[in-house]
Amino acid sequence: MSIDYPSKYPGLRFDRPAAGVLLITIEGHGDLNAYDEAMHEGFGRVWLDVDDDRDTRVVVITGAGEAFQVGSVLKLERTYESAVKGMREASAVVYNMINCDKPIISAINGAANDGGLALALLADISFIAEDAQISDGHIPIGLAAGDHSAILWPLLCGMARAKYYLLTSDVLDGKEAERIGLVSKAVPRDQLMDAALAVAVKLSNGPQHAIRFTKKSINNWLRSFGPHFDASLALEMMGLFSNDFGGTVMLGKDSAAPGQDD
Repeated sequence: MSIDYPSKYPGLRFDRPAAGVLLITIEGHGDLNAYDEAMHEGFGRVWLDVDDDRDTRVVVITGAGEAFQVGSVLKLERTYESAVKGMREASAVVYNMINCDKPIISAINGAANDGGLALALLADISFIAEDAQISDGHIPIGLAAGDHSAILWPLLCGMARAKYYLLTSDVLDGKEAERIGLVSKAVPRDQLMDAALAVAVKLSNGPQHAIRFTKKSINNWLRSFGPHFDASLALEMMGLFSNDFGGTVMLGKDSAAPGQDD
């Protein structure tokens, strides 16, 4: 199935570095590849097209320049409709990556947090540059660490470390992320793309049904935590209406102004 990816997904670049391998590069706003509204929606929908794409057997996702993806230029309204939209789009990223039959490899070339960290860590195999810095960015802007964090981090690095890093939002470099099990492998920055693409080619040339069914079987662990994820995402969206929230906000006409809620 031929899919016109560039026209459907602004802010993402698509290349074919090898047979069966689709390379997605995040090209967002500024040096940190901040995402806008169209990109945030695309982060979730693109995996549905990948599943339908007969020319793609493996995906590698990375960031342009020195960063993977940090921050956004979204203007969030403190309204019920905005919260529902945010839940729908964040949910699509998590569930569509988990349910995508084809293996996804992330090449975390630099800083990652916010929506970008979900893309990086939800990949089936994650490579990271040893000097790349990552952190969960929810609590610093006054939102609960829902999203991917509540279901994925405890499985990857254990409950004690997950609580520490999610509650403090401390920064990890690539070496530490590998040491605690948050990523698959840390490599020197200049070897990152070669390492990710080598595994992508190996998987592209491997037995496809066996690879995809193995991913499906393992991801039943994540699917089993669906109710926990849904609850965490709802609690995160509640933060939009709290004085804690320090993100970029446009007040809806029926919203309370900051400082007016308990």
